[in-house]
Parts: sequence; structure tokens; C-alpha cells
Amino acid sequence: MFAGLLERRGARVWRCPLVAIKDAPDPAPVLHWLHAFIAGGCDDLVLLTGEGLRRLDGCLQHHAPQHRTAFRERLALTRLIARGPKPGRVLRDWGLKAQHVADPATTPGLIALLQQLDAQQSLRGRRIGVQRYGTEPNRPLSDALTALGAREQPVAPYIYADAADQQAVQALIAALAAGTVDAIAFTSMAQVDRLYRVAEDHDQVPLLQAGLARTQVAAVGPVVADALRARGAQVDVMPGQSWYLKPLTQALADGLQGLSAAP
Repeated sequence: MFAGLLERRGARVWRCPLVAIKDAPDPAPVLHWLHAFIAGGCDDLVLLTGEGLRRLDGCLQHHAPQHRTAFRERLALTRLIARGPKPGRVLRDWGLKAQHVADPATTPGLIALLQQLDAQQSLRGRRIGVQRYGTEPNRPLSDALTALGAREQPVAPYIYADAADQQAVQALIAALAAGTVDAIAFTSMAQVDRLYRVAEDHDQVPLLQAGLARTQVAAVGPVVADALRARGAQVDVMPGQSWYLKPLTQALADGLQGLSAAP
């Protein structure tokens, strides 16, 4: 989809899918969490990604379709706290809406929102479901919930897996360093991690950093931008507010136009 948006604007796209998103390999823990949630096991639900919400519903569709309606009914009865607007797009398709949306759509933004909610009504003892992105625990978020006295109940409905083979990623790194790529766009933190992991495995981090320094680097939103900056890379392009593929495409087009117009 993203490549198509760019190509329709006349770009020549180098496709190098760094990661693939797949269902959790063992559905049992996800189903266990879903059954507990449907039974009223969460007072609040923190949604980190729209993808995760779709995968939870998809897990039921594949393994327990008779519970899909009950899942959505329970969502309607649960206080929903979203990290930014993306989960809201899925919720709207189901006629639902998050009561609280973190802005900025980052972990610090989400923690600040939770602290505000705690100031209004204590979160101590509340059972808070957390839909994770990937399998990695969000340690700052977990620590914040613990400090507030809440009981975190996490679920990881999908994983990130390697997509393009290492040779393809190395070829991309070489092209960046050679200056034959005008721009590179990142749409997830996992993509950043994979690119740098391959570079580290082949002692190519200095080559990668040099390549990124001479290339327009685009990030879909602040979480991805922070991941790049944490690695020492600059971020030249990011949508101002709506962190989706279409705004990213427009921001990237504007950035490249400005670059070509520079003296």
C-alpha cells in the first residue's frame, strides 16, 4: 500500500520489507487473555496499536468465532485508553470509541495521561489490560502502572518477524552509503531495530550511519522518530499530526520537493 502511494506520485520505490507482522505463534495465551477479558477481567484497556486490536479480533475469528460479539460488547463496557489515534480507526469500524487518547502518541504521552487519570480517580488496584506491540514488554509503561498501584494484564497478539533476507538489507545499506537512495521511510520501530541489527551483525553501523546522514529520513510518527534518534540518526520528515501512511507520503513528497528546490 505505502509503495503504491509513492509510485502514484511518480517515485521509484526500492522495496525492502525489513519486518513482517504475524499472529502470535501460540494462540493459547492470547485466547486465555481474551476469555478473561470477555468475562470482565479488566477495568481498563490500554491499546497501543490498531494492529493489535485487529489481531485480537482475528484470533477469535480463527479459534473461537462464537465469542467475537461478546468481545466487542465487553469493549463497549470497558474504559478504553489509546496511545494516539490508530486504535480509534479500528474502534470506529465497530461503532466504538476510546474514552481517552494520549497526545503525543508516545509512551511518555501515555504515561502522562494515566497519571492524569490517576489524579482524578486512583488507579490503585484497577486491572488494566495492555495490548502490546510485538512481544517486548514496554518497561517504562509497566513501571508506571506499578508505581500507580495498578495491576497490569498484558497480551501480545502479534509478533514481528524478519522479512527481507540479510543480503537484501545489506544491499540497501550499501545503496544508502553510495548516495543512490534519495529517501528512506520507516513505518515502525521494529524496522529500525532490524536495519540496525543487520548492520551490527556485519560491522556496517558506520556505513549505515553515513548513508542515513546523506539521505532524507522519514518517520511515520514520534515513536519511530525517537527510535531513529536513539540510534544517532537524524529525522528529516515526519507528518505534523496524523501519523498514517497518506500523511507520511505527503510529508515525504514535500520534503523531497524542498530538497530538489534547494540551491
